[in-house]
Parts: sequence; C-alpha cells; structure tokens
Amino acid sequence: MQPYIFMEKNGIHIIDLQKTSVKIDEAAAAIRQIARSGRKILFVATKKQAKDIVSELVSSVKMPYVTERWPGGMLTNFPTIRKAVKKMVSIDKMTKDTSWEKLSKREKLQITRQRAKLEKVLGSIIDLTRLPSALFVVDVMKEKIAVREAKRLGIPVFGMVDTNSDPNGIDFVIPANDDASQSIQLITGIMVDAIREGLQERRVERDKEDVESDIEAEEEEQPRRARRTRKTVKKVEIADEEETSIVEPAELEEIEEDSLGDLEEEEDMGLGVEEHEEEEAAEEEGDDDAVEEKKE
Repeated sequence: MQPYIFMEKNGIHIIDLQKTSVKIDEAAAAIRQIARSGRKILFVATKKQAKDIVSELVSSVKMPYVTERWPGGMLTNFPTIRKAVKKMVSIDKMTKDTSWEKLSKREKLQITRQRAKLEKVLGSIIDLTRLPSALFVVDVMKEKIAVREAKRLGIPVFGMVDTNSDPNGIDFVIPANDDASQSIQLITGIMVDAIREGLQERRVERDKEDVESDIEAEEEEQPRRARRTRKTVKKVEIADEEETSIVEPAELEEIEEDSLGDLEEEEDMGLGVEEHEEEEAAEEEGDDDAVEEKKE
C-alpha cells in the first residue's frame, strides 16, 4: 500500500486522500457502466460495523449482498447455492399451501427453523439467478475467500483496501479506512449512487428504444394502410360504375324520337279540343251557317 500512503505519524499510516478520490471516481464509473448494462454487483461486508450500513444502502437499488458469514463455494459452487435458494422458495410456497396445515407441530417447527437459517445466509441473494458481474468488498483481508473465488472465476473485484492489506489482485483499489463506519458509509453510498445512475440511464435507453421501435412499426404500417385505402377506393369506384347505367347513342336517338312523337300527339289533341269548343259555342248562339262552316 506504499503508493497510497501520504505519511506516517506516531506509527499510524495516513492515506493520501487525493489518490483515494481519484480511485473512487474510477470505481464509480466502472460500476455505473456495469449497472447500465443490466448486470448484478454483489456486495460483501461481514464486518460488524459494515453490516447494517451495506444492507440498508444496497437494498435500495435491489442489488444482492452478503452481510453474514460468507458461504464457502458461493461463487465456485454456485449451482449448489441456487439449490438452497430454491429450497427456501419451496418452503415459502409450502406455508401458503393447504398441505401445511396437515403437518404436525414438530415438523412445522423444524421447517420454520430451516427457513430462518437459509434466510439469514441466503435471503439477500434470492434474486441472484446467475453469477454476479462484479464484487464490491469491504476489507479485502477479512473477505479473502470471496476475493479468491472471484479471481478464480475472472470476476472483477472492487475493494476498500486499508494500509494493512495487500492490493494485489484487486481490480479497482479504493484506499480507505475499512474500520471506520463513516468511511464505509461514504464510499458505499457513492457506489450505490453510481449504480442508481446506471439503472436510470438503462431505463431511459430502453424507453428510447421502445419509442424508436414504435415509430419504425408506424412507418412500416403507413404504406400498408395506404395500399389498403387505395384498394378500398378502387372497389367503391367499380361498384359505382356497375350501379350507374350508361345510355348508348342509338338508344338516346330512340328516346328523343319517342319524346317528339308524344309532343305532336299532345298538340293535335289540343287543336281538336279548341275546334270542338268553337262548335258548341256556335250552336248555342244559333248560327247554323257558322256551324256548317266549322263542320266543313
């Protein structure tokens, strides 16, 4: 840790906070990128002064964490750990089923104790369905088993490294006092804020992708809709043409001749009526000559 130590005073090594600040920014940027890609970061802090702080901060972003004893082989033997988690889930389903009432009190007590034990060790990683993409460790010396498993699997490690620890093998070293609760809360809070920002950016990107996909779908649908509209208009025009009767020129001449014939007949009938009225008027006046002339 010599490169990260500012000075020694009364046998106490003082960390260079400028280098700590730079390393915190690098680690936060990397963690934000991991969270943005939708992957999980596992937090490990089994120290007494770090348990409550880490569990409270990390649970707000729904990331897995281990604050009790590190179960050996949790990463290298991950399928076995998943079986234990599934067993805990099956117990939960059993308690809600009608078969739970058929069990004796002793069986219920045994199952409840087993469930509580699993909850204490594995309850915080119930949503971890696959290996985490990164590990954040408070006190890499105390959590050396977790660090060793992560190195074996090639999982990057973010670690708070004190002056009495070895930074070799830690991908993102954060030189800090891992015994002070205020230091733990400050650095863990910065990492959690970075994760929150990454998740927010991921949501924005997904919303943007959804909007773009909707626009593309609408653009693809518009030509289809236009084609359907043109087909509908064409069908309507064809139907209108079939309903509309078209008169040929020859038929038009016949209609005109019939109309002219009707008009002539009406005129002849009109003249005959006028002559008949004149004859009746002459008879009433007694003018025989006029009647004869009219008859002639």
